[in-house]
Parts: sequence; C-alpha cells; structure tokens
Amino acid sequence: MRSEPLILAFDTSAAHCAAALLHGDTVLECRVEDMAKGQAERLMPMLQEMLARHGAVWRDLAAIGVGVGPGNFTGVRISVAAARGLALSLGVPALGVSALEAAALGLPRPLRVVMDARRAEVYAQDFGPDGAAMLTTLAALAARGAGALTGSGALALAALVPGARVLTAAMPLPEAIARIAAARRDTPQPRPAPLYLRGADAALPSEPLPVILA
Repeated sequence: MRSEPLILAFDTSAAHCAAALLHGDTVLECRVEDMAKGQAERLMPMLQEMLARHGAVWRDLAAIGVGVGPGNFTGVRISVAAARGLALSLGVPALGVSALEAAALGLPRPLRVVMDARRAEVYAQDFGPDGAAMLTTLAALAARGAGALTGSGALALAALVPGARVLTAAMPLPEAIARIAAARRDTPQPRPAPLYLRGADAALPSEPLPVILA
C-alpha cells in the first residue's frame, strides 16, 4: 500500500511520446522519447514499462494527467483517448492540462508562454498575478508588451516585444502535467478534451457528395 498518491501523466501533442510517474511530491521517473510518428503504438507499452520499473500496477494509480495540446491534431487525440479509457476502466480521475499551462508551472509571474505553432504563428498564453489567462497568436502579440517569455518560438517573439526576458521551463513537460494533475485530483474537473486553437487542415471534397436513395 502506497502512503502517497501515485499519478501517471503523459503527452503526445508534439513529436514525442512523454510520460512521468509522480509519487506524492517525488518524481519516480520522467521520460521523453522523440518520435515524429508512432506514438499510438508506443504510448501504452511505454506507460506499462514505467509502472513495472517502479513495482506499480495500473490499479495503484490515484489519477491520470494528460496533455491536451495545443499541438499535433492526431497526437492530442491519442493521449486524450488513452486517458479517458484508462480513467473509465480504473475508476480514477483523468485531468487535462494544456502544454501552455504546464510550461508556466514554477516560473515567476506575470508571464507569457509562447509555443511554436508553425506557419509563422505561435500559440501564447498570458499568466498574470490574478490568474487571468488569454490565448492568442503571433499576429495579436506584436502590439502587446510582456514581462517574460518562455517556450519554443520565444526568441523570435522577443524581437517584437522590446525588453522581454526569455526564460526556460522550470521542469520537463510530463512532470509539470503530473504535478498540476496531482494538485487538482480532489477537485471535480471536466473530462479531458483536445485544445484546438486552429481549424482542421482537412478540406471537404470539391466533387458533389453521392446521393443516397431511399
């Protein structure tokens, strides 16, 4: 019997398969495997291996933390679907955490977290002393000031925000997700859902749709 809650967190919102195992306030393991594809096949074996290395089984988990994006459309769905399935089968809460919020954990505020969104854009979120947050993109950021910046894409943005101080994340992404999930596990939370800040790339076919006869 473990005296402290065991939290498993994972993320596949970018070109990686990342996970962390948190026991109380202690990080038992934090792992990030770089991969452009194959997260769907790698995620569950990776989680099983992590639990086994620390003498734990699925039923030992008190909660699951999952990265909900923003990021790769398919990657976000892989993690969210896995978290929902595990939570349902184990009877434990699944808590969604955005990559922007995770990057801000442990850093001084006010703060603006910046992530590369590609296509000459960034995802960004402001974190103020009062807890207020706002999501926006590079086009809107050009006219704003910021006290500090962190995340990929921050160096490019710093040129648009004179005097901005660029920071690095205080901890790896999966560890931050685990710690945020641990702090929220006793508070009712909505089911994890993908955080999409950009429309889908897929376009409707230009040809007329087939007619279905009665």
